[in-house]
Amino acid sequence: MKFEKSQEAVDRLTPEQRRITQESGTERAFTGEYNRNKKPGIYVDVVSGEPLFASTDKFDSGTGWPSFTKPIVAANVNEVRDSTHGMVRTEVRSVHADSHLGHVFPDGPSDRGGLRYCINSASLRFIPREEMETEGYGEYLDQVEEV
Repeated sequence: MKFEKSQEAVDRLTPEQRRITQESGTERAFTGEYNRNKKPGIYVDVVSGEPLFASTDKFDSGTGWPSFTKPIVAANVNEVRDSTHGMVRTEVRSVHADSHLGHVFPDGPSDRGGLRYCINSASLRFIPREEMETEGYGEYLDQVEEV
């Protein structure tokens, strides 16, 4: 499967998805579609489809955004210094589409590595476990819990 950013994919984005992924925006806390999603599956970049996070690594951080302890494929996530808004943070961007995803913080569960990838729902597309094979993500089934 080839993951890339295309104008066609960008043109399919909703205004909110475009604002977040292409203009480094942030959705309001507790408003994202996947904040409370507990179904097994993976989360992929809404633009390129590259696999980013697994439901197995998702946890409720109480912050209002989907939070993960690690990427499903570390090579698909870039971490970039972000000094906007008067603070220094680490921005998370997808490698193939260069979509803004969110930020990573060192306050995640210590027993799971201590990181919290705080991700905007609008930058993601969820693939339920039962559809992963047909959608071309079968190689990641071993990283997702059974139903």
